[in-house]
Amino acid sequence: MAETTYIDAIRRALGEEMDRDAAVFLMGQDIAAFGGAFRASKGLFEKHGRLRVINTPLMESGAIGAALGAALVGKRPVLEMQFADFVSCGFNQIVNNVAKTYYRWEAPVPMVIRLPFGGGAGAGPFHSQSPEAWFAHTPGLCVVAPSTPRDALGMLKAAIRDPNPVIYLEHRFLYRREKEDLPEGDLLTPLGRAHVAREGRDVTILSWSWTLHESLAAAEELAKEGVSVEVIDLRTLSPLDEETIFASVRKTSKVLIVHEATITAGFGAELAARVADQCFEWLDGPVRRVAYADRPSPYNKKLELSLLPGRERITAALRKLARY
Repeated sequence: MAETTYIDAIRRALGEEMDRDAAVFLMGQDIAAFGGAFRASKGLFEKHGRLRVINTPLMESGAIGAALGAALVGKRPVLEMQFADFVSCGFNQIVNNVAKTYYRWEAPVPMVIRLPFGGGAGAGPFHSQSPEAWFAHTPGLCVVAPSTPRDALGMLKAAIRDPNPVIYLEHRFLYRREKEDLPEGDLLTPLGRAHVAREGRDVTILSWSWTLHESLAAAEELAKEGVSVEVIDLRTLSPLDEETIFASVRKTSKVLIVHEATITAGFGAELAARVADQCFEWLDGPVRRVAYADRPSPYNKKLELSLLPGRERITAALRKLARY
């Protein structure tokens, strides 16, 4: 067992899959000798060389198109966007080419796009967004957002082996804060399956990524007040594990959805709609959401903190819902 940070788990996954399969290679801005903006590929250029760890120009659309072409001829590219916000420059390539190629030609597209996302660092409006709903809305894409080092490792390995394009959302705030003892060996986390991170009987929280940890902290606080909160880590947003979600909702009869993306048309709205449609007879209260306000992220850390869906806001929402 070795204590592993979230970013180290990503680096381990990349290295193990490159060792396992010669078709796997990395692309991204400054990922070679420099190791990437967050050092996720540190040491891999020295080990595997310039043909498998490739710097790309500042042109997201071109890089995504090149990765698509490589995937179509049998390679397994893993493309890093320096910040998830900048993936919008390659949006057409993803939603109209990458996502629809199998539907049009029945040609597998085994590629992964890594998106470092999220706030908490005072990085401002162009480096702090949570874009998962953009891609969960698009058929043909698998969208994952691991919250722990173990899942960061296991889900990236599974994503690289998957024959379909995967949007891999990794929260920058977790990189060096989340640590976990991980054993050696080939650890895989199946895509498309949620995880019951904490069992409970009174209220269900649905969350993922950074807000999963804030939700667990809030659940711990409510336990002191006699409220038992079940916390579901979705892990994969598309395809969605409805079975695990609905089973929890039917058990607790109350649901709080927590995510960092802005609230209007965020993925939580889709979750609320599905719960209302499939679990209406079991609900004993309204389906509530805690999310980011509908505004850009400020640079000022105190202002940003006041907008983030942290444990205090989650705790207050849980108390209100439990009393309903």
